[in-house]
Amino acid sequence: MARIILASGSPRRKELLEQIGLEFEVIPAAGEEKVTSQEADRVVEELSRRKAEEVAENIGDSCAVILGADTVVCQDGQIMGKPKNREEAGAMIESIQGRSHSVFTGVTILVKKSQKETICHTFSCETKVHVYPMEKQEIEDYLETGEAMDKAGAYGIQGRFAAWVRSIEGDYNNVVGLPVSAVWQVLKEYV
Repeated sequence: MARIILASGSPRRKELLEQIGLEFEVIPAAGEEKVTSQEADRVVEELSRRKAEEVAENIGDSCAVILGADTVVCQDGQIMGKPKNREEAGAMIESIQGRSHSVFTGVTILVKKSQKETICHTFSCETKVHVYPMEKQEIEDYLETGEAMDKAGAYGIQGRFAAWVRSIEGDYNNVVGLPVSAVWQVLKEYV
């Protein structure tokens, strides 16, 4: 079986890969998340590719299948990553409550066969999330949980925010952080 590396420190991505029985190691990419595109699907694809390429470079001559991923929330053309502080998290929740938004996850599966030969698969998935209206106190109470701070769009669908998710269109796991079934369809060719 090929050596598989998750180029992310996300506990949610780790759990999703474990859920499908994959054996892998975690080597998070540490590079800056600067982008050249304004379109959410292109942004996450670019960031996922950079993460996978950084880890591929860092492992030297080793052969491996490297999985990079990045997730953003997009509302009215505005891309929301992880909030920098509580105030920004509150503004993000305020902007998505009572409305619909999209969650984009970009995935790069980089198959490093040798130092000179690599195969790169990059794609993105979109899931639409419809959120019930929230009262100010509900937003404050959610922010108090601390869940908002390490998640794109300032919420975790798999946590307490589930109380306000009216419905979704698309892959639930994509909103959690990794469209694991789409990932498996590519990975199974190499593992």
